[in-house]
Amino acid sequence: MSHSDAYDVVIVGGGHNGLVAAAYLARAGRSVLVLERLGHTGGAAVSTRPYPGVDARLSRYSYLVSLLPRRIVDDLGLRFAVRKRAVSSYTPEVRGGRHTGLLVDSGSSARTRAAFARLTGSEREYESWQRFYGMTQRVAERVFPTLTEPLPSREELRTRIGDDAAWQALFERPLGEAVEAAFDDDLIRGVVLTDALIGTFARAHDPSLRQNRCFLYHVIGGGTGDWDVPVGGMGALTDALADAARAAGARIATGREVTAIATDGTSAEVRYEGEAGESTAAARYVLVGAAPRELARLLGEEPPAPPAEGAQLKVNMLLRRLPALRDREVDPREAFSGTFHIAEGYGALEDAYRQAAAGELPHRPPSEIYCHSLTDPSILGPEPAREGYQTLTLFGLHTPARLFTEDNDAARTALLRATLAELDAHLAEPITDCLARDADGRPCIEAKTPLDLDAELRLPGGNIFHRDLAFPYAQEGTGRWGVETRHANVLLCGAGAVRGGGVSGIPGHNAAMAVLGK
Repeated sequence: MSHSDAYDVVIVGGGHNGLVAAAYLARAGRSVLVLERLGHTGGAAVSTRPYPGVDARLSRYSYLVSLLPRRIVDDLGLRFAVRKRAVSSYTPEVRGGRHTGLLVDSGSSARTRAAFARLTGSEREYESWQRFYGMTQRVAERVFPTLTEPLPSREELRTRIGDDAAWQALFERPLGEAVEAAFDDDLIRGVVLTDALIGTFARAHDPSLRQNRCFLYHVIGGGTGDWDVPVGGMGALTDALADAARAAGARIATGREVTAIATDGTSAEVRYEGEAGESTAAARYVLVGAAPRELARLLGEEPPAPPAEGAQLKVNMLLRRLPALRDREVDPREAFSGTFHIAEGYGALEDAYRQAAAGELPHRPPSEIYCHSLTDPSILGPEPAREGYQTLTLFGLHTPARLFTEDNDAARTALLRATLAELDAHLAEPITDCLARDADGRPCIEAKTPLDLDAELRLPGGNIFHRDLAFPYAQEGTGRWGVETRHANVLLCGAGAVRGGGVSGIPGHNAAMAVLGK
């Protein structure tokens, strides 16, 4: 066994949050070692070329940016940019035997108003939409800046929001009550609810309020709730972070799997394996970007209960062309540039939840799609770009890990087939007819279940948030920054921290601030 030099901080995991922490701490003069199990940094925020012989870099897992504070980009001098999507969303629908839909245009309130009227026959739902999202934006403007500050108390956050009706709707009562009070149309209710269900297995009236917590994190990003496209793909962010960490003096070692952490609360030892065999590193602090389940395993402690569980299907596709829509009034280039909602009416979402809770794959799987390459063509190589190729990313809802435990491969195949059938119902041609093919002649499509994400990224049960999201205020045991554990010198710096989840860098920032005594 070899013994490495001692470090001020050892960071377990080279995902984006671990890299944020490494960059801040190294810039503050601390000696930092980052240990990453995989052969590359980035974790779930990576860009890859998944299809042999095809020059297209897809954001394979995480794919949009909302929660990354501008201050982190500026503090670390990152060469990284995002672009706004011209269209917020498009939701196809069949009404009265006619194919129609709802297009929400980010840049034109007049056009969006007309789309609501086309769908519902009046402007009333549009006015409700404006009021509802005006409320969420006011909350976002007040809450988002707190995410990189020490945790406020519950009452401090409530006072900062300064709107008792908004507090009740988002923090106290099941979200379904506010959605049903604001909107009458089933499709519009469903579009609103989807932000509460991304990777979260819950229903509109779940008394746990996990849907509220998920919704809150999806509407407060940047103080606006906008979900932006990372230029160059998600890997561009983590590459920039790795560069910033190294430039500041952090050492990043990939292909190093941490096998154990020992601590007495003052000093720690991290054991890891690599090509040279087993090594140890001494540290004053250990920051862990891995999930709380993995931290418990490394410490030799009991895992968190109940076990975390993810509930999503992730599908990546590369197309030779975008498919035409049955709704002839909408250009596919607009429909797919925003979030394209499929089988996500309010009633359909409830049906899918009930079926999954009963142990069945949803009969009409809800999902949403967007096309990265319409907003950022740089992820395509010269040849695919010249030939008009486009990427599609699909995120399916209400597919908890438990549905895949008996036969993951068979369930994945069945779910993918049913999900694409729901999409095809709104297309003028089957999506499979539009798929590009790789160098071996295989269609360019891949699907990941929660169990696949657990195996590849060690997301517990495939949970993209590492565990249930928490409201962004202090509670018993959360500590000052929401990154603390019961060991004084072992901190969470990943999605499992309070105010974790999503591509944000916030847990990494907050763990670094905790180490620096801020």
